[in-house]
Amino acid sequence: MNPIIRKSALTDILRCKKSFSSLFITGTLFIALGCGEKKNTFQQKPGGNTTIVDVIIAKSEKVNDKVEVNGTIVANEFAELRPEVSGLLTFLDVPEGTTVKKGTVIARINSADLTAQLNKSKILLELAETTEKRLNQLVNINGINQADYDLAANQVNSLKADMAYTQTLIDKTVVRAPFTGVIGLRKVSAGAFVTPSSIIATMQQLSDLRVDFTVPEVYQKYVSKGGNVEVLLDQSSGQKQTARIIAIEPQVNQTTRNITVRAVLNSGSTSPGSFAKVYLDASTEKNSIMIPTNSIIPEAQSKKAVTVKGGKAVFVTVETGDRKEDFVEVTKGLSIGDSVVVSGVLFARPGAPVKVRSVRSLKVASN
Repeated sequence: MNPIIRKSALTDILRCKKSFSSLFITGTLFIALGCGEKKNTFQQKPGGNTTIVDVIIAKSEKVNDKVEVNGTIVANEFAELRPEVSGLLTFLDVPEGTTVKKGTVIARINSADLTAQLNKSKILLELAETTEKRLNQLVNINGINQADYDLAANQVNSLKADMAYTQTLIDKTVVRAPFTGVIGLRKVSAGAFVTPSSIIATMQQLSDLRVDFTVPEVYQKYVSKGGNVEVLLDQSSGQKQTARIIAIEPQVNQTTRNITVRAVLNSGSTSPGSFAKVYLDASTEKNSIMIPTNSIIPEAQSKKAVTVKGGKAVFVTVETGDRKEDFVEVTKGLSIGDSVVVSGVLFARPGAPVKVRSVRSLKVASN
């Protein structure tokens, strides 16, 4: 190879190395200067270790709490019309969906044999009464013994008792409306053989509709006989009706720990069996400490809230009660006058310094 060419190549290589070294030194210096500038900027940031928070002052407030439970509309009176005896239906009159008066005959069961037995007893009674009258005249003149007359009188009374018993059996073959109300759909047809387990139709009294609902035992003190509750019958309209409590089940259900309450609707119309929402006013003489829901820090076994004492964050374990959309009731852990952190909760650390930026009201803090 030509010596001149080799020398030129060597010169180019040395030039490249020199350029690369200069570039490496310049880049390293740039990085060092950049890091030094960032470090100096961080140190100059004032209050870098202090968390800025907003707080509310815990105080006792009247809780306007509405307890919502499920209820069912029931009729004032309800009955399933059933026959008392078995037999063939010979008469059936069920005016479906109309109002019938108390005592109206709904159905009759074949009672021909009982009617015949009753007629036979009537004939025997007439003969026994005639005999008793004759013997009464004779006993008055000492024509017969008193024992013979007593036997005839006993026969009369026995036949009367048999007739009363037979008439009772005949009455059981007639199904009547037990009260004035609306009769439902017919379940059987004329000519069918029915038993006491057969339902002919149902009847309901739609005036003074009632609502049955269950209440957890912890809210038992908020329901009392004569008190009022709000009832939502139509979910679409949102219009609530009032109902007056007329009865409370005295025993708590041991399985659900609920009590059953019955109230009568003051207004509104609906059908028995309909679903209803019942609202109880649980705010009577109840004052509690309320804080925003987002101020609670949930943990595995407990709940905590952050308070400010002596310029530092103090974490306290709390117990909560009733919960609303934006607020939660604190039953234990906070005292009146405590400064509760409502913003900056996630940045606070136990014992770390904090700076209070503002003191908010409960309504503003929840927004």
